[in-house]
Amino acid sequence: MFSSRFHWDFRPNRLTELLAEKRRQGAEVLDLTESNPTRAGFEYPREVLRALDDPRVLSYQPEPAGAMEAREAVAACYAARGCEVEPRRILLTASTSEAYSYLFKLLTDPGDQVLAPRPSYPLFDYLANMESVEVRQYPLVYHGGWAIDLEGLAAAVTERTRAVVVVHPNNPTGSYVKRAELEALVRLCRDRDMALISDEVFSDYAFAPDPSRAGTLAEVTDCLAFAMSGLSKIAGLPQMKLGWMAVSGPAQLRREAFEKLEWIADTYLSVSTPVQVAASRLMAAGEAVRWQIRERSAAHLALAREALAGTAANILAVEGGWYIAMQVPRTRSEEEWTLDLLARENLLLQPGFFYDFASEAFLIASLLTAPGIFREGMARLRRQFAGA
Repeated sequence: MFSSRFHWDFRPNRLTELLAEKRRQGAEVLDLTESNPTRAGFEYPREVLRALDDPRVLSYQPEPAGAMEAREAVAACYAARGCEVEPRRILLTASTSEAYSYLFKLLTDPGDQVLAPRPSYPLFDYLANMESVEVRQYPLVYHGGWAIDLEGLAAAVTERTRAVVVVHPNNPTGSYVKRAELEALVRLCRDRDMALISDEVFSDYAFAPDPSRAGTLAEVTDCLAFAMSGLSKIAGLPQMKLGWMAVSGPAQLRREAFEKLEWIADTYLSVSTPVQVAASRLMAAGEAVRWQIRERSAAHLALAREALAGTAANILAVEGGWYIAMQVPRTRSEEEWTLDLLARENLLLQPGFFYDFASEAFLIASLLTAPGIFREGMARLRRQFAGA
């Protein structure tokens, strides 16, 4: 009766089952996986609420690419970061997930392929499968820092590959695309008639400057490219449901892509009027939240490094974002480590296989976690790994 797209195993895994049992027992679990800024104890300015107090929210005037006022607010956001993007190149969506679905509709036919990094956020397979598209992975390699395996990426390209996805910076490795890598990616996509899709939601959260780091892919001119972001991360407002993509590349190809994207968007008209009316004020108010996130992430990274120094848990190099990846002894599997930490220490972390790490054993923690919980969680991790 149901679509073959639903081929996943919906049964809860062992970690989910143990967590549910702990909570039934009333245990105080320290959750080091919290990634929702609205639940992480940040102070939101009152202007977030005032931004929605506008009589225009009662008027519905749908525009497929989004209201020009909101697109201009996004363009101003790029301009503040030193990048000129015309509003006519910006198309609004309800989220980056929706932007992915639009792009897969635009670029692929059923059975076609897109390339996505490994390790990375595990949503790609689900989004692609919903569009009857296959995800082929290309490797990120670690040698004291993360890099794209460009040879491995090129080898993954087939006759049915239509796009390459980069996450800039990656989640959870926190690694940015470098200028030399971007040049190679653009050449490959241009020569093989593929598009380049850049997920840039964490781009504002670098821990330090790096002149070798690529800027936004909204500036790409030699191949068709799409740079995505949204209020969820840049303003810590996931509940407002406003994302966007900036379309770049050769002028004729860019115009044709945008026209087709407008047709797709016109079919759904998913972006709400209130958030478009409020977009400029929400972005301005979000600066205070973004500052808090930066401060906490940097402080927690320093705390984690100090807490785990000299232990068997090694924090991998990270350039930005909200997460850290810790390499732990392979004396146990990642699943066994996470189950044991939850059972013995009431401590919740994510195993590396959630993000498709190619080998064992890695644990993932969120730097967004509330300070008291994070501090105590690191202390418990230190006790666990000090003698491991």
